[in-house]
Amino acid sequence: MAELTYRDAVARGIAQEMERDNNVVFLGEDVAKAGGVFKSTVGLYEKFGPLRVRDTPISEQAILGAAMGAAMTGLRPIAEIMFADFAAVCFDYIANEFPKLRYMTNGQLGCPLVVRTGNGGGARFGAQHSQSIENWTMMIPGLKVVAPSSPIDVIGLMAAAVRDDNPVIFHEHKSLYAVKGEVPDGEILDTLGTARILRPGKDATILALALMVPRALAAAETLAAEHGIDCEVIDVRSLVPLDTNTILNSVARTGHLFTVEENPRLCGWGAEIASIVADEAFWDLDGPIVRITTPHIPLPAADHLEDLALPNAPRIVDKIARVMNGSVR
Repeated sequence: MAELTYRDAVARGIAQEMERDNNVVFLGEDVAKAGGVFKSTVGLYEKFGPLRVRDTPISEQAILGAAMGAAMTGLRPIAEIMFADFAAVCFDYIANEFPKLRYMTNGQLGCPLVVRTGNGGGARFGAQHSQSIENWTMMIPGLKVVAPSSPIDVIGLMAAAVRDDNPVIFHEHKSLYAVKGEVPDGEILDTLGTARILRPGKDATILALALMVPRALAAAETLAAEHGIDCEVIDVRSLVPLDTNTILNSVARTGHLFTVEENPRLCGWGAEIASIVADEAFWDLDGPIVRITTPHIPLPAADHLEDLALPNAPRIVDKIARVMNGSVR
């Protein structure tokens, strides 16, 4: 076992797959000699050389276009979009090209690639560099979408993403890069489409993703200690495919569902899950489905306003305690 930061886990996850398969290549802005703007790819250029680890121009369209061409011709590229917000610049590839290639070529070509993004807020980058865009990508048929919250999940889900024959959007949370976690030695391979129960509980189910996972866990401990409410916390991890079985089984046990989402409220990932639970587990519910989200606003640049906008542990505790005590509907 070794203790790695989330940042170091990114480099280890990419290196594991590049060592395993010579067809895996990596490209993006400042990812080679500089080791990435967030220092999450340090050492890859030195280990694998300039043919497999390539710096690109500052052009998100060029990065994804090159990655698509590489995937079409037998490689398995990992492409980095430095800030997830810039997916908007190259969204045609994400929405129209990658996911539809197999259909447009009658199955003659596939698009096995991974797009890494620096996602989410909390790091004081302002409204254009802090968005949580999982809901942008999960709505597109043909894409797979994951957002790991721990170092071990970064490595395991990266391996699963690289080995998958479909395009995968891999959301890394910028505010988690310094978080540490125990990681075993040897190859790590996880499974796309699987959620993870991090804290068993009997009174309510809390679903969280990425940065919201440690905040939900902290809130659950406070709810148990101060309010006697025993919450089950599930790290959703994979939005597409979605592990509906784990979610529905948990709701059947607890009777209450809360989602903790960093994305703005309108059309967030929790809305889709709420819809699924309402359709398939309505009679298991003992109370309303409640979403705890960022308001539908551009994320503020001021420290105190950004902190106010993003869901945090005290806000999660307050909302869940009031709902469970019957004071809020």
